[in-house]
Amino acid sequence: MANVLILGALSDVAKALAHEYASKKHTVMLAARQSERLSPLVSDLKIRYSIEAYALEFDAERFETHKQFYHQLPLFPDVVICVFGYLGNTEKGLQDWTEAKKILEVNYVGAVSILNVAASSMLQHKNKGTIIGISSVAGERGRQSNFLYGSAKAGFTAYLSGLRNKLYHHGIHVLTVKPGFIKTAMTEGMPLNPKLTATPQQVAKAIYHAAEKKKNVLYVLWMWKFIMCIIRNIPEGVFKKMKL
Repeated sequence: MANVLILGALSDVAKALAHEYASKKHTVMLAARQSERLSPLVSDLKIRYSIEAYALEFDAERFETHKQFYHQLPLFPDVVICVFGYLGNTEKGLQDWTEAKKILEVNYVGAVSILNVAASSMLQHKNKGTIIGISSVAGERGRQSNFLYGSAKAGFTAYLSGLRNKLYHHGIHVLTVKPGFIKTAMTEGMPLNPKLTATPQQVAKAIYHAAEKKKNVLYVLWMWKFIMCIIRNIPEGVFKKMKL
């Protein structure tokens, strides 16, 4: 059985992932800020699935702590899943650098910081593990409604692609996940098309199976692959006039 590290473990998707991996009898290490809030989930996983589970303190924005955090884990991770993210407010970010900086640092800089540590550690220990990054379809083309978030996710997608190319030669697999819309607390109140919206449980199951099959890129709902293909190929002269 694998040791699974889930970073950003308080999100709805992360909780679903914890249940998915625990149900397969994997040990789960759940990391988030205010880790005491993970206690009910950890207890539930231990009792429900008879597995080992841990709650760990982790802050994506405290880059200087990432190496120490990783090297003090109770178990060496075989699977590392980067789930954390911050949608933020693009309009606010355009006027307020503090907001823009948080969007960029959480979604890109923090993710790269901790995954660099994970990748280096796997290389050093010759561990043929798996790294999973939750990116976004928003990173495939900049749109006026969320271009700060989208630009960070575009960078993260490119990073994961390069990391996959680097680590493949060492037997380490990297999976990029582009979920599309997800019905979570973060998207509550947003007018999402139900046909294009996955549940956290759907996302978790799709990620688990994609990782097992060593897929490179996962669109949780198949239609997003075609939607984004269309959006990517709209001529820029037309695209800039659209309100997306």
